[in-house]
Amino acid sequence: MESVVGKHYKDKSPILIEFMDGYIQKISPFSGKATSGILGPGFVDLQVNGFNGFDFNEEGLSPAKVVKLTKDLWKEGVTTYFPTLITNDKEKIHTSIKCIVKACEDSLIEDSIGGIHLEGPFLSKKDGPRGAHPKNYIQAPNWELFCQWQDTAQGRIKLITISPEWSESSKFIEKCVASGVKVAIGHTAATGEQITEAVKAGASMSTHLGNATHLSLPRHSNYIWDQLANERLWCSLIADGFHLPESILKVFLKVKKGQSLLVSDSTKFAGLPPGVYNSHIGGEIELTKGGRLQMRNAPKMLAGSAKTLRWCIEHLVRNELTSLENSLEMCTLKPAEVMELGTLGFERNKKADLILFEYSNGNLKILKTIKSGKVVYEDQQLDN
Repeated sequence: MESVVGKHYKDKSPILIEFMDGYIQKISPFSGKATSGILGPGFVDLQVNGFNGFDFNEEGLSPAKVVKLTKDLWKEGVTTYFPTLITNDKEKIHTSIKCIVKACEDSLIEDSIGGIHLEGPFLSKKDGPRGAHPKNYIQAPNWELFCQWQDTAQGRIKLITISPEWSESSKFIEKCVASGVKVAIGHTAATGEQITEAVKAGASMSTHLGNATHLSLPRHSNYIWDQLANERLWCSLIADGFHLPESILKVFLKVKKGQSLLVSDSTKFAGLPPGVYNSHIGGEIELTKGGRLQMRNAPKMLAGSAKTLRWCIEHLVRNELTSLENSLEMCTLKPAEVMELGTLGFERNKKADLILFEYSNGNLKILKTIKSGKVVYEDQQLDN
């Protein structure tokens, strides 16, 4: 039996968590000398395009890079994540999937990858909603093609983002849901009727709501309002301070109270120092000292996200948009709930996926990350 001591993330009371064979056996009050750290569940990120120099969508991806990326995410408190594959040539998607599957031969890596998130190619072709996805690979939902990718993934595709504006969408969504794949609406210019039909077919979430849109929309009837108003849709949000203004985040969090979760949507530039880089989809980009990732020649345009869930929590709490407890749960328990990851939680008989962290002066610092009962990261300055 192994254990960890800290303050409960909800009420800050000292607790002892005991775990064995990768699962929590007991959470109990602790009366001895405890660390000042706070204990909570490990982060769950449903949208990771890349991190710290590695990208799931670039040529040259290897199983070793997937392993390294996973270990780097552990340092950020991420114990479960979904490698996200965007619109691309179908064979390149096959190649990326193969690398991820090969990396999963390591049991701890496999345990860290909750599933593959396929973001495309069944999206809107329209400028704005399409975002940075290459238009020449965008296409209508194709069940046969999806099944080919799923076969390569050995069933690991667990989440797909599509636009329901295609006539084939409803039947495709029904087949996905019947096969155990969650469907999210995103990169869309769909009408209200099309969104309603998608939800009836089984779509359950909006991907990074408020982003990948037209610059101007009808003030009353548009696909953002339609998704917000649908009570059966959860929404994922990029709360990095750049993708959505605080006022919009505040409204979204109020309307989707209890149905909101955070995603990083991180690119390979997250974790890298400020500077000018070259992106395979955006050309020359700049990562500013403030953390904004933008087109170098058009700085008003974002070039993706360069921040992690830890930063998103800091942003929400610092701007008093929600509490530390709620923001933490939007990175942990909420994504586990929407994806029906029943083994994850912060209670007995759930996986021992835990983080010990400090929160001070608006900064969240990871002190220790435990994945399936194994310490996979520990801050060198942590006083044991």
